[in-house]
Amino acid sequence: MNMKPEQLLNSTPKGLYCPAGDFYIDPVRPVARALITHGHSDHACAGHGAVLATRQTLDIMRIRYGEDFCGSEQAVALGERVEVNGVTAGFHPAGHVLGSAQISVEMNGLRIVASGDYKRGVDPTCAPFETVPCDVFITEATFGLPVFHHPLPRVEIGKLLTSIRQFPERTHLVGAYSLGKAQRVIRLLRDNGYSDPIYIHGALARLCDYYVSQGIDLGDLRPATLEKSDPSAFKGAIVVGPPSAFQERWARRFNEPLIAFASGWMMVRQRAKQGGVELPLVISDHCDWPELLETIKEIGPQAVWVTHGREEALVRWCQLQGIAAKPLHLVGYEDEGD
Repeated sequence: MNMKPEQLLNSTPKGLYCPAGDFYIDPVRPVARALITHGHSDHACAGHGAVLATRQTLDIMRIRYGEDFCGSEQAVALGERVEVNGVTAGFHPAGHVLGSAQISVEMNGLRIVASGDYKRGVDPTCAPFETVPCDVFITEATFGLPVFHHPLPRVEIGKLLTSIRQFPERTHLVGAYSLGKAQRVIRLLRDNGYSDPIYIHGALARLCDYYVSQGIDLGDLRPATLEKSDPSAFKGAIVVGPPSAFQERWARRFNEPLIAFASGWMMVRQRAKQGGVELPLVISDHCDWPELLETIKEIGPQAVWVTHGREEALVRWCQLQGIAAKPLHLVGYEDEGD
């Protein structure tokens, strides 16, 4: 290998940059050419000159940012490779949300995989994660601490179904991020036998419609609008909305609302308490600690670069396994899709 990995990809204030190909991966500010892993706003911003992403990610960016979200766009299919100024870029399923991809960057026999956000659990709302052999694997560490072991999603959704049976007079308001998590929670309810209408906040409507257009069945969805109806109409119903809506007057209009929140962070009791969450549901779109370790073992890279999250523990674990590792202090990545 005559090329150092840092020459192929390096960390800059705008994001991961490939000098040879003159492109960025998931830049946090507008750039001339961006390769985007998925549609969450901390990875996909508007205003780039040219964007390469999967068709679904481009569609999702258009839904979220409007028709003129970038100068020009190029759709790359999962499993496809494209040349960008002499650098080979490949898009591979990440299992995070609909359209999400890991991006491989190859030149002179060196391959780096920037995985973006990813998860390993079964999720019928997106293509499952695929391990891609590489020299350097760039991994997130959102839940990169040994304390994070996520329970089975069907067990968590079972808690919600039990609560509805126990409190049939209360409206169950489920906070879930509008891209990925909301659709996954709805689908989990359907797959676990819940066939009643599910009411959704207006902020979810276009993304849910898009998921349905892509062949993901979400069952009977109805708008959770109260203006025209009596709050008692929502007795015992499930209403799904973005977490931000729960701070608004909107949530207080429902009948004895019971607040639930679907997030990997619900393992942290303090977070649930602070958010006034009565029913925490630990449903995450990121890997837990054992899944992060398993993924690195499966790929077997020579080096691991760790981004956004609790980097130190994962870096240390890699070093103890004899894998070169370092934190990549990338700016701007939050937990929008946790």
